[in-house]
Amino acid sequence: MRPLRDAQLGAFTFFASALPHDVCGSNGLPLTPNSIKILGRFQLLKTISHPRLCQYVDISRGKHERLVVVTEHYESSLNDFQKQVQTVSPERVLQIAYEALEGLEFMNKHGMVHRALNAQNVLMDGKGKVKLAKFGLYYMTDHGADVDFPIGYPSYLAPEVIAQGSVHPSDPSQGENPLPSGPKTDVWSLGVLLFELCAGRRLLQNIEISERLKFIITLGCIDDIVTVLAEEHGCLDAIRELPENVLTLLRKCLIFLPSRRPTPAELLVDPVFEGVSCLYAPFQQPVGLFSSSLRCAHLELPEDISQLCKDDDEEYLGERAIDEVYHLWCLAGGDLEKELTNKEIIQSKPPVCTLPNFLLEDGESFGQGRDRSFLLDDTTVTLSLCQLKNRLKDVAGEAYYPLLEDEQSSLSQSNSSNELSCTVTLPLIIRERDTEYQLIRIILFDRLLKAYPYKKNLVWKEARVDIPPLIRGLAWAALLGVEGDIQAKYDSIDKDTPIPTDRQIEVDIPRCHQYDELLSSPQGHRKFRRVLKAWVVSHPDLVYWQGLDSLCAPFLWLNFNNEALAYACMSAFIPKYLYNFFLKDNSHVIQEYLTVFSQMIAFHDPELSNHLNEIGFIPDLYAIPWFLTMFTHVFPLHKIFHLWDTLLLGNSSFPFCIGVAILQQLRDRLLANGFNECILLFSDLPEIDIERCVRESINLFCWTPKSATYRQHAQPPKAQGDSSTNGFGKAANYYSSDYQDMPKTDLSREPLALSDLKAEVSPRISAEDLIDLCELSVGGQTKRSKASKPKILAVDIRSIEDFGRGHISGSISIPYSTAFSPDGELVQCPATGTLQSFRGRVIVVISHAMKSAAMFATHLVKVNYPRVTTLDGGINKMKPTGLLTVPSPQI
Repeated sequence: MRPLRDAQLGAFTFFASALPHDVCGSNGLPLTPNSIKILGRFQLLKTISHPRLCQYVDISRGKHERLVVVTEHYESSLNDFQKQVQTVSPERVLQIAYEALEGLEFMNKHGMVHRALNAQNVLMDGKGKVKLAKFGLYYMTDHGADVDFPIGYPSYLAPEVIAQGSVHPSDPSQGENPLPSGPKTDVWSLGVLLFELCAGRRLLQNIEISERLKFIITLGCIDDIVTVLAEEHGCLDAIRELPENVLTLLRKCLIFLPSRRPTPAELLVDPVFEGVSCLYAPFQQPVGLFSSSLRCAHLELPEDISQLCKDDDEEYLGERAIDEVYHLWCLAGGDLEKELTNKEIIQSKPPVCTLPNFLLEDGESFGQGRDRSFLLDDTTVTLSLCQLKNRLKDVAGEAYYPLLEDEQSSLSQSNSSNELSCTVTLPLIIRERDTEYQLIRIILFDRLLKAYPYKKNLVWKEARVDIPPLIRGLAWAALLGVEGDIQAKYDSIDKDTPIPTDRQIEVDIPRCHQYDELLSSPQGHRKFRRVLKAWVVSHPDLVYWQGLDSLCAPFLWLNFNNEALAYACMSAFIPKYLYNFFLKDNSHVIQEYLTVFSQMIAFHDPELSNHLNEIGFIPDLYAIPWFLTMFTHVFPLHKIFHLWDTLLLGNSSFPFCIGVAILQQLRDRLLANGFNECILLFSDLPEIDIERCVRESINLFCWTPKSATYRQHAQPPKAQGDSSTNGFGKAANYYSSDYQDMPKTDLSREPLALSDLKAEVSPRISAEDLIDLCELSVGGQTKRSKASKPKILAVDIRSIEDFGRGHISGSISIPYSTAFSPDGELVQCPATGTLQSFRGRVIVVISHAMKSAAMFATHLVKVNYPRVTTLDGGINKMKPTGLLTVPSPQI
């Protein structure tokens, strides 16, 4: 969106038509409220940005089908201009006409018609330029079908609109629905406005509405409508004195038959504007972030470089985008309904006063007429920014223009930097509601994303702190590595030809996150259908599984007006986290995934793992919807946003840690219950603290050796050079890439048959992982890393003789035959005492044979030892490395 500058924020309200409560649609579901339909259509209006149109910002839905619309607003209108100026010069009339036509033409290109033009809805900015307001009312209400009031003003309506009468488009009892108005209806309305400018008076204002309408209809048998109107209003002399080009323009606008009346596009190239059109440069749509066009193609520096320096009293907030300012206004305590109530646009009444009638004891009743508060009041209330500006008064001007190369924290650029530094440590939900903090974060991310993909690493770095909700959609796209002309690719996909999956998609969409107003709207369903179908068509080797709609929901919600970006994000997300999950036969993929997850439970919480295994409550019973939808099926969207902010920073193994973190939040209830109670618990999952879940997931992730979550059905290694900075801060260097992406060597983990994988309780780690974690000497140099890594203990369970022939430096010897008693208890001895003292470290069990190592690890898990792993390939994997140590002989 364009900057606020000298504009203001305005709000107006209206009611959608109420629907009967006892009527269902053809699918058996309740009818979608008209307010929800309007809310869905409104989203497109936020993308319509033109210098001659007031920018739409937001819409909110209240009680009783009330809708409040927030838009760019100016105090001055054409009506005020007429009152201030006695006579308007012909040149000014042509300029106003040309600017209005530019706005109308741009609307028409997007399939919209104003239909509500009047002197109050033609606003003027600080430079006297035209700004058309309320241009989306006709579109968002489905040509008036979703409201009980007509769209338009009788004095300005075109004859063909008046001839249709007051037929309500949604009323089947009134016969065939009228055709929607076309672009030429606005040309008539503009002609009336221009006539009033030239004549210096309002038309048909002192005449009853019925008489006005009759008069306009009778103009059909008149050749020169302009002259008749001038005679009727006593301004014939003023009209005759107009230049020929102005008179010609009026006559072309006020043509009775729409077939002969020009469109806005035709009028713009008419010779009457020959001396005016050269004053206006053609409008160029700003280039988006993901496009084939150069974003910096038209950047220019001013001739005087000092113009870049801002004065101390510069209005920095005005340089921010309108939607940013409104977002901050809401955070600073802005309340739309309160603002409208203060101006008496919304009038609250006691419930008894809203009853249809009163019945007295003697049976006499007193009815009341229609409540006028439910009728349209087109007053636009200006939203005061004083509270927001006061909240941001301590933010220094430098904070609005952060230096991306500055090594210091971006938070130091504010006079209240200590406050902001403290804010970073607060819970995420508080940070997201802090006005000053969000301003700093939004500005920083906005600049980083404008420099994407050049500043991709900095986007990753800042995303570890948090992601501002306002620009989460673009930030996620950057984290997923979306690049290129995504719109062209999306447009090239056939989303219209029927396919067998259509039926299942139609069934699933009305059940997917329908508590959300946006996704439950008809526009939301339509976009859902298109994005899902585009994914299915463009991935012929995969199939649609139930749950894909839930996976699509977060991307669609964040990019509601950019289906191409929602599709691109979804297409990048699935291969990274759900590779081959959507194969026609995905049983082997899911079974391997669930087995690794089961091993992760045993690795991090052996007591819980033992209990769940004893009662037979295996991950197959509850975890498939978790991982198939990456938790979008079990959590509402607002929790998914916070969860995925962190998920996207991790590699494909991070979902395992999220799953374990969820189980640990339910740990006490799970340990206290049996199988049936656990089934009931997961059928209606209790409230999960997402922030705690995220925090614990990161801790679990940093304690998990990267090869422990190896899956042979995971995504194959990416091409060389295609890397991203994953991870979580300092400890993340060890996890900078997915284990699957690392080049395979003789020390890497070997693929394992699913039956063998299921037979092992603890995960395996690779020899290269062991070398890295133990920081063993490689090539004569000790391998050191600045990153913190899991503390590790190597336990060699071979015989004393084999241990003496060569072992890993720092490992302890606990022969398998002496470690456990016949009943499975750990035998107390010096070696096991050492093991007990290192409890909590990652334990790597090393043996000749994997079977004995797996059995030893299983015994350790049964006695509740956490973080137990086995070395894949055993000691034989380590022999060729030359890293085995032989103890010196005792003298």
